[in-house]
Amino acid sequence: MVVPATALEAEYAIAQNGTVYHAAIDLQEQERYDFYEPGFLGDRVPLKVNDVTLSGDCNPCEFAWSGNSAITFARGNYTLSFNAPLHENHFMVVFDEPRNVTISLPHGLDVRNPALGMITPGGLVLPGRENGTAITWNHTKTAEIRFYDEGRESLLYIFANFWIIIAVVLLLPFLLTWRKKG
Repeated sequence: MVVPATALEAEYAIAQNGTVYHAAIDLQEQERYDFYEPGFLGDRVPLKVNDVTLSGDCNPCEFAWSGNSAITFARGNYTLSFNAPLHENHFMVVFDEPRNVTISLPHGLDVRNPALGMITPGGLVLPGRENGTAITWNHTKTAEIRFYDEGRESLLYIFANFWIIIAVVLLLPFLLTWRKKG
């Protein structure tokens, strides 16, 4: 009898202030997990995490720290939860094996304006909980977003309107003299 493989899930919830996130990651037949974030050149940079919990068929699920950025535990299936910091409204995760990934943004944070936000290909933006936004990927090894708050979007519109007014003021004398010649 063959048991169908279930899709591994990874869920991330970004806090209201956009400086920290909560992660819940499914682990299947694992005995170690390394906490890292991708560096500038794709290298693994250790990630400082807190509030690490491991849940599964055990009660309580025991783990031991291996160095500053990894935990080890008995081989099995678990859900790993932790909190980690975010930098500059940017979030990226890379996995060794494909997962279904969901990133939840609270009301007030968004990714849909391409001038301010970014989503890696395959990401689908959906309505989230409590007027928030959810971005999902199916069967991916990477997920990345750049998000912004309402204040940045307002500044973008003010900046764009300012330059439109400048363009009109600079073009208006030219257009008026051009009409007189005709």
